[in-house]
Amino acid sequence: MRLTSLAIAAGLSLAAHTVHAQQATVREAPLRAHLSFLADDLLEGRGTGQRGGDLAVRYLETQAALMGLKPLADGSYRQPVRFQGTKLLPGSSVAFHAGSGTRLTPLPGQGIVYGTGSGKASVSFEAPLLFVGYGVKAEEENWDDYKGVDVKGKILVMMVNDPQPTAEEPNRFAGKAYTYYGRWLYKFEEAVRRGAAGALLIHTTPSASYPWTVPANGFSHERFHLNPGGNNIEGWLHEDTARDLVGASGFDLDELRRRAERRDFQPVDLKATAKVELRSVIRQVEQFNVAGIVPGTDPKLKEQAVVYSAHWDHLGIDEGVKRDDKTDHTYNGAIDNASGVAALLAMAAEAVKHPAKRTQVFLWPAAEEQGLLGSAAYVANPAWPLNKTSADLNLDSMNFAGRTKDIGVAGAERSSLYETAGQVARKMGLKLAPLIPDLSGAYFRADHFNFAKAGIPAFNVGSAVFSGDGHFEFEKNQQASSERLVSFKKDYHQVTDEYRADWDLSGMVQQAQFTLNLGYAVANAPAMASFRKGDAFAKVKR
Repeated sequence: MRLTSLAIAAGLSLAAHTVHAQQATVREAPLRAHLSFLADDLLEGRGTGQRGGDLAVRYLETQAALMGLKPLADGSYRQPVRFQGTKLLPGSSVAFHAGSGTRLTPLPGQGIVYGTGSGKASVSFEAPLLFVGYGVKAEEENWDDYKGVDVKGKILVMMVNDPQPTAEEPNRFAGKAYTYYGRWLYKFEEAVRRGAAGALLIHTTPSASYPWTVPANGFSHERFHLNPGGNNIEGWLHEDTARDLVGASGFDLDELRRRAERRDFQPVDLKATAKVELRSVIRQVEQFNVAGIVPGTDPKLKEQAVVYSAHWDHLGIDEGVKRDDKTDHTYNGAIDNASGVAALLAMAAEAVKHPAKRTQVFLWPAAEEQGLLGSAAYVANPAWPLNKTSADLNLDSMNFAGRTKDIGVAGAERSSLYETAGQVARKMGLKLAPLIPDLSGAYFRADHFNFAKAGIPAFNVGSAVFSGDGHFEFEKNQQASSERLVSFKKDYHQVTDEYRADWDLSGMVQQAQFTLNLGYAVANAPAMASFRKGDAFAKVKR
């Protein structure tokens, strides 16, 4: 779905406008109103493939029309995203048989979580288990955990994160920072590429950067795939389960981990098998990205664009709960990510009044929580040509703890956006927050990453919500604000991520204003943004 012809035509009527970025002022009242509505129980957690998701899409396109954003070329703000939904049925099971004759049947949700990416309603097989360390093959790091071993038909057991730095190689795999090789998504994808029967990841909170409850909640809901035909089984093992499993076959988990830190690591036959019986409800789902544009004013630059993005989905409502159950079963997703959606709406309302030289695209992707699926679909079929897209500025889980003296731009240092962000920050009286190692793989966990993979400079603007450990400076009451952000970590992907009317949204407005100002700086710059020479994404031709 492409906008170019419509945007050019619409842009002609705006050519006489003078660009005054400083006049585009984000207001708190509409931002708060959008946030409180989107996070309300009425929207049922904006679940993918659920009624709440449909309501969110309808609200977004209505608001886009109301504020004057231009629709897509066919007159709609919707971009269809089609994928397959899979919901595991009761009675599914995974039983492990270790070399010693031990039979282990960990409890789903407690000792193991699993599902299928195969697209099949019924999966039944038995397969050997193979420990493959981190499950990484990275030529640029001279690293191969597979060593040419044929893994077809086997279930791969692997660690989360990357090979850790050593005294001899302090910078391997970005040192203490996460790389894409550490992400669960890469590991599942690599298992599919190698023809494995499946993949089970060993969970620890430090290696995953989130507690067991996160994958446990994720796999308890319906899961979605853009391209079915993947792993017959994919999931996570609780560390205690993994320890019991390898121990029953005469191995020591800690020793296997030590081996996996070496380049000469060889896959280890765990002398165990898994008997898998999965029954799932499979359905085809059509969901929608929502996008609208503010056409550019410069005859030479309006065919180029800057994208602002914020995913509208969360985990939805637990549809398996009985109607008379009075417990909370709605995953409202107030911070993650009604906050970003609301901010983008407030920003778009101002951008419409003050168009820039380049076109501005406001994009609300679907299904981010399912593995960045909506943004992946957008990049595969972009509403604006990728080779004419200067940057993507993403908003996800925004600051609700008060104004700061600095702003987070982690990931911007990969591109020319870092210098531009610094200039914008100084004009706003802000500092750029210190760059620290990306210990959680945040750069690879939000929608901007799909743009980066396509060669477009992109990053998630501001990360104070996940940075309550002191490297953000608040204007008032540093300790209380930091504690508020730290407390959100227990609400992440839980039913407790709910809107509160007493939130101080001044920091959220500040973050939105910085993002909009940065967007204007990119949209009005003489040249498009670019990755730094030598960055991995600089090699991608957009």
